[in-house]
Amino acid sequence: MTGQTVSGNMKRRYLKQHLFFGAVRLSAIILTLALGGILFYILANGIQVISWEFLTAPPTDSMTKGGIMPAILGTLYLTIGAITVALPLGVVAAIYLTEYAKQGKIVRAIRVGVNCLAGVPSVVFGLFGLGFFVVFLKFGSSILAGALTLGILILPTIIGAAEEALKGVPQTFREASLALGVSKWLTIWKIVLPNALPGILTGSILGIGRAAGETAPIMFTAAAFFTAKLPGSIFDEVMALPYHVYVLATAGTHIEETRPIQYGTVLVLVVLVLGIDLIAIVIRSYMRRNKRW
Repeated sequence: MTGQTVSGNMKRRYLKQHLFFGAVRLSAIILTLALGGILFYILANGIQVISWEFLTAPPTDSMTKGGIMPAILGTLYLTIGAITVALPLGVVAAIYLTEYAKQGKIVRAIRVGVNCLAGVPSVVFGLFGLGFFVVFLKFGSSILAGALTLGILILPTIIGAAEEALKGVPQTFREASLALGVSKWLTIWKIVLPNALPGILTGSILGIGRAAGETAPIMFTAAAFFTAKLPGSIFDEVMALPYHVYVLATAGTHIEETRPIQYGTVLVLVVLVLGIDLIAIVIRSYMRRNKRW
């Protein structure tokens, strides 16, 4: 009787296990199909307008013809500027919270604040950038104001990823280095940080994708409705791919006529983000293969 009970329990456990793994596989399949469907829809509707002229020429005829070259360059400027601002600040903040700060209520409060900032709507960051960078610091609508706003937007993501990466470095590495008489800062710089870089780059990849695709922060701080000229300095405003799509889809005078251009712009934006992410992924993979532990 006992053997039959044990056998019945085992069968129920195996059934639950199969049901659970089946649900996981089904979820993965649904997500993959959804993502593939979105990408296929964008590709099918946008590929028809992709040409050398579309990628290298400025918009013409009320943005119903021509290309999107100023928007491509503007997106690159803003994204690179945002990462240049956020990555050093995020890593330094993570190093302080992980390696130097005394763990207690204050540090826990800081972490809660960082997590809360990660969930704040992007339009709030845009209004902050408008009030502080554009008006108070008098940067005007410019690449600098937009890059700083986007940098603050992705800063919580990078701080969180950098913290986890630093915690993932074995404590024995620190102890061995300190036991040899190496200073704490040199231990972090030469031992901890190099081994945490792959994880830090993961946060940077997430930040790149968000910075390149945001519309609300840049529409208040950097993006121009239309400009055919390229920026001459960081204090000039620029066109950007997300805002260009928004303009064509909502504020343009020939919305239906520009529909193929909208899809083509979205396709270019997706490819641009994937290209930047791919570069970061290759660098991360190289660092992981050459880890010291």
